[in-house]
Amino acid sequence: MNPIYRSITDLDWMTVLLALSLVLLSTGKYFFKGAFFNFVVLPFNNKYIALNKKKTKILQGFHVIMSFFQIINLALFFFIASNRLKDYGFSAYTDFYLAMVVCLFAFLVIKVLLQLANGYFFENSELMTELIFEKLTYFNYGGFIAFVGNILMIYVLPEFIPLIYIIILLVLAVNAIGFVRILRNHQKLIAGNIFYFILYLCTLEISPIAIIISYLNS
Repeated sequence: MNPIYRSITDLDWMTVLLALSLVLLSTGKYFFKGAFFNFVVLPFNNKYIALNKKKTKILQGFHVIMSFFQIINLALFFFIASNRLKDYGFSAYTDFYLAMVVCLFAFLVIKVLLQLANGYFFENSELMTELIFEKLTYFNYGGFIAFVGNILMIYVLPEFIPLIYIIILLVLAVNAIGFVRILRNHQKLIAGNIFYFILYLCTLEISPIAIIISYLNS
């Protein structure tokens, strides 16, 4: 009888990350119960934004927890999606995940700092802080979608490639909803400062996306 080689995929480190994500969710729910439940229904109800609008502190507890949650899970989603689309095993190039975490964290920090600088130089720091909070909130919700998607891609439907595109579409849809709501909530202010708004879109919204797409294509 000839021995049969059986490839065993190491999922331990991803299981640890998902467990850490559950700990972050549990912590957020325990200490910020009201904010947690309002955040869960964010795409269908803007109550979370409305309740925190007067205290839009980027470093408030629940927001920080969900930001770390988002970075962990979006980076893991990008890692899994990249490996599945290239037909690698989950255990291939695990260092790539750490690189994704660093890049995603750096991207968010640099973007926030640039937006705060924009608010300082154009003397609208309060408005810019509010916009940053609202956009990061919807971006954090993308991490929530990625978390569910990661569980499905790792344990339930590892071979179902269309799931990757479904998750991407859901993340984009949530952020599109957020962008439309932000425009609607600030339409009067934007109409009176249309030049600065266009400058803001080109420098801090469109340019980073164009750079990322160019990098991925290369």
